[in-house]
Amino acid sequence: MEEVKIGKIYRHFKGNYYFVENVALDSETKERIVVYKPIYDRDDSQIWVRREKMFLEEIPERPDNITGQKVRFEYCEELSKDYTKK
Repeated sequence: MEEVKIGKIYRHFKGNYYFVENVALDSETKERIVVYKPIYDRDDSQIWVRREKMFLEEIPERPDNITGQKVRFEYCEELSKDYTKK
């Protein structure tokens, strides 16, 4: 299974972008948990967690998939590039 890239930007299939802060381990199961935050203002929360398996899972066809992605969160390489490095 692919692993989430820490410090990178991902797009949710509904169109919003998120920054992956870190990956934690569940204390009971040792399952990898993605810690991420939206790159837009939200009233409900600025920090989210989701099982890595679910974060990267393929999704069925659904009407709210405005990006046409095959997975729940898709890595956005073009938004994660560090332009300050030469």
